[in-house]
Amino acid sequence: MPTLFERILAREIPAEIIYEDVHCFAIRDIDPKAPVHVLIIPRDPIPGVAALPESGDHQYLLNAAKVIAEKEGLSNGYRLVINQGDDAGQTVPHLHVHLLGGRKLGWPPG
Repeated sequence: MPTLFERILAREIPAEIIYEDVHCFAIRDIDPKAPVHVLIIPRDPIPGVAALPESGDHQYLLNAAKVIAEKEGLSNGYRLVINQGDDAGQTVPHLHVHLLGGRKLGWPPG
């Protein structure tokens, strides 16, 4: 069964896609936790960071985050978050990176 993100990528479910390349795409989160809250999602249905293969280059997620942050004007900083598993709050079993910014972010998170 396709994940929510696979269905968005297939254009079965509407979403504001703000970035796409050959490896990933990005959408605005429907329940934002900051003024800018974007999800960067690999096109491949990787269940989570724990399922990443040991070989392979997944730098594209960070590259996309950098490009999107620049486009969003986050010159004062931003945070990248990856949730792995239920206890961490992962709600969609498809690897994705949260890009948060647009305000001063507190620490520690969670």
